[in-house]
Amino acid sequence: MAGPMIPDPTFAPPSSAADSVSYAGSAAAAETTPLLSVEAVQKYLNRSRASVYRYANTDPDVLNPPYDQTKLNPEVRRDKDAPLEFRPQEVRRFAEEVLGLHPTIQVQPPEETLTHDLMRQMLQELRAIRELLEQQGR
Repeated sequence: MAGPMIPDPTFAPPSSAADSVSYAGSAAAAETTPLLSVEAVQKYLNRSRASVYRYANTDPDVLNPPYDQTKLNPEVRRDKDAPLEFRPQEVRRFAEEVLGLHPTIQVQPPEETLTHDLMRQMLQELRAIRELLEQQGR
C-alpha cells in the first residue's frame, strides 16, 4: 500500500493497535474486535445494501467460501441463516485495495451555539475592563 494508513476512529477496535489483530479467526481476536453488520458496512462504504451483498464473498452452496482478495470477506458463520458480519480491518482493506477509496478527514467549523455567543460576550467585557484598567494605571 502507498502511504500511511489513516486510522478511522469509527471502526477502530478497542485493542491498542487495529492492524495487529490476527486474521486467523482465533477466538481471542473475535472477542476483542467488534464486528460490523451489513448496515454499518453500507454506511462506511457509502454504498447500497445490495452493493454490499454483491461485494461480499458468499456462495449459496458453500457456507464459508475460501478467502478471496477481490471480495469483501465476512467472518466465519456457523449457520447459513446467521447474519453477515465483517471485521473493520477487512472493510478498510476492501475499500482501499478493491474500491480505491481512501478515508478523507473533513474539518467543519463548529456549530455556533449559545455557549459560543456567551463566551464571546464575556471576552469583550474582559477586554473592556482591561482597557479601562490600563487607562487608569497610566
